[in-house]
Amino acid sequence: MSLKYAIIGTGAIGGYYGARLAKVGKDVHFLLHSDYNYVKQHGLRVDSVDGDFTLAAINAYDSTKDMPRCDVVLVCLKSTNNHLLKNLLPPLLHKDTLVILIQNGLGLEEDLHQEFPGLHIAGGLAFICSSKVGEGHIAHFDYGKLNLGSYSCKDINILEQVCSDLVQAGIETQILELELARWMKLVWNIPYNGMTVVLNTATDILMNNPSTYTLLRDMMLEVIRAANYVGKGRFSIPESYADQMLEMTRQMTPYSPSMKLDFDSCRPLEIDYIYTHPVAEAGKAGYEMSRVSMLEKQLRFIQDQYIKK
Repeated sequence: MSLKYAIIGTGAIGGYYGARLAKVGKDVHFLLHSDYNYVKQHGLRVDSVDGDFTLAAINAYDSTKDMPRCDVVLVCLKSTNNHLLKNLLPPLLHKDTLVILIQNGLGLEEDLHQEFPGLHIAGGLAFICSSKVGEGHIAHFDYGKLNLGSYSCKDINILEQVCSDLVQAGIETQILELELARWMKLVWNIPYNGMTVVLNTATDILMNNPSTYTLLRDMMLEVIRAANYVGKGRFSIPESYADQMLEMTRQMTPYSPSMKLDFDSCRPLEIDYIYTHPVAEAGKAGYEMSRVSMLEKQLRFIQDQYIKK
């Protein structure tokens, strides 16, 4: 089965995964914004630890109204822009289209489902260090794994085909239980995204300081315990996973997470889905995420200093 893909958000994540798929001959259509004219003329460049490459010509668009209806839509926008999906998605959809939210946080699929009842929805969790460093230019520094999970995908064969296509494109991919996968990603995202902003630093600096290292681990354990309260026997994460994430980060190329880059550019921070939703879900299950709640409030204070309500 040959799938037609749409990439919504051709940045650090969408640009990388979409380019990988296109490089091995998949039918991929890219939505671009500010660098549409540049990419239309010069193509898409990926500098990667796994080998640099350039796609001299891609299917580039500046409006979804001009794009074909696709079998799979990879949404790679920041979740702060999800309000745009109600207008972006309809031109791309046919009755069996699968929309995969490759975004960080919790509650994303539920909110999209409320906007589009009956839509086939899945989630994607990217374990990758990448950034958009220029017009049509993606830099991939480390890792690249992508976990997928179904939310309301009625035909699991399509999700399995997506997984197969990604593996063919050189991307380590597996299908997991979605809620578990999202909590597992939060074990990394919650401490590193927030603390690099609040302390205005990068991952390696946090790792090399005994005080912040201890705080990172304590916060990871709080996220794991919250996940296990929410899972209620349906799923669980071993506390040893915190040490796995710390060791992975120790070996990682020094990196500024996406929230730190947003902070540096005075853009809205992805607080709602990465912090507010998990704190609320844990509270419903009877677990108080005190450290994470404090970090959430600090991030809101910082954001309020440069974004007017």
